[in-house]
Amino acid sequence: MTGPILELRNVSKSYGSHIAVANLSLQLAKGEFLSLLGPSGSGKTTTLMMIAGLLQPIAGEILLEQRPITSLPPYKRNIGVVFQNYALFPHMTVARNIAFPLTMRGMRRDEVATRVRRVLELVGLPGHGARYPRQLSGGQQQRVALARAMIFEPPILLMDEPLGALDKKLREQMQLEIKRLHRDLGMSIIYVTHDQEEALVMSDRIAVFDLGRLQQIGTPTQLYERPATRFVAEFIGESNIFSGIVETTNDGFSFLESAGVRVRAIAAEPLAAGVRSVVSVRPERIALQAGDTPAGMENTIHGCISDVVYLGSSRKYVVRTDTGHEVICLQQASSGSDPAFEPGASVSLSWRVEDASLLPDTVTS
Repeated sequence: MTGPILELRNVSKSYGSHIAVANLSLQLAKGEFLSLLGPSGSGKTTTLMMIAGLLQPIAGEILLEQRPITSLPPYKRNIGVVFQNYALFPHMTVARNIAFPLTMRGMRRDEVATRVRRVLELVGLPGHGARYPRQLSGGQQQRVALARAMIFEPPILLMDEPLGALDKKLREQMQLEIKRLHRDLGMSIIYVTHDQEEALVMSDRIAVFDLGRLQQIGTPTQLYERPATRFVAEFIGESNIFSGIVETTNDGFSFLESAGVRVRAIAAEPLAAGVRSVVSVRPERIALQAGDTPAGMENTIHGCISDVVYLGSSRKYVVRTDTGHEVICLQQASSGSDPAFEPGASVSLSWRVEDASLLPDTVTS
C-alpha cells in the first residue's frame, strides 16, 4: 500500500444547527502518531468517534487502507479504541479482558493464551493475568485497556484522552510507554488530547481543531515555530501577541504598527498594507537586558518589569511597555541566585525578525 492508511475526505457532522465537524480532510500515514488537539467542543473526539464508527457523518467519506468504511458498523472496521474511562469488564480477570476481542473472533484458545501472555509483557504487566481490574492501579488499568485494543493487531489504534484520569507523574510515565510501544511496534495511532504539552511530546504530527474546523496540521516544530493562525499561536504553548496594522511588506517580511511600536516579522501568508494583523513571538525568544541591544536583534521595545514569577528551572518576567498597551511575558533560565531584574526595573526587550510571525487577526474562539 503506497497511500495513507486512513483518509478523511470532506467529513462533516452536526447536531441540529450545531456544527461539530465542518468539511474535514486529513490523512494518517502508516506507522504515524497523529494527535488531534483542541479545547473542549472543538470537534476532535467527534472526529475520532466517526473514524471508529460510533458516530455517522452527515457528509464526506472515510477510507481505511483505501477501502470506504463510512457505512460500516464499528465491529466490521477492525479498529482498536482506548477510552479515558478504561471500559474494562469488572467481572473478568485481566487475561479475559484482554482476550475478549480474540474470543469474539473465534480464535483458538491456545493462540489466545499466547497472544495474551505476549501483550502483557509488552505493556509491562507480566504475571497480572489472574487479577481483576479492581485490584489494579489506574495506570495498570490503562495498560490493560491498551493491551486489549492492541491484541487483535488492528491497522490503526484510536485513543481518546486515555491519560486524562491519571496524575501528572503517572501520565508522563504512560506517555513514554505509549511512545515506546508506538516506536517498537510501528503502530498507526490517532490520539485525542486537549493537553498541548502531551501532544508536543508524543506526536509525529498534530492536527489543531477549534469550533469544528481544522486550524492547522503539521509537526510539533512546525506548529510551534510557524503557527498559521492566531488561535494556533495562542493555543500551542505561550505566545506574545501584538495587534496592529500592516505597514509595508517585502521579501516575506512585514512591518506592523502596534501601539506606537513598529515590529518586523515573517509573514505566514501575503498580507496587504493596511490590513489588521497580529505578530506572535514566543516568550523564550525575547532577550531581556538593561543595557545595549544584542547584535542581530531587529526588534526592540522598552518597558518596565511589573512582575517576576519563579518557575524553578526558569523565571518569567512580565513587562509593560512604555506605551502602556502591551504586556510581554518571557522566560530566562534560572541560575538559582537572586533574579537579575526586580519589579520596577527599566529594561529593553529584543528579538530577531525570524522569531516573529505575522498572522491574520482572526480569533475563532
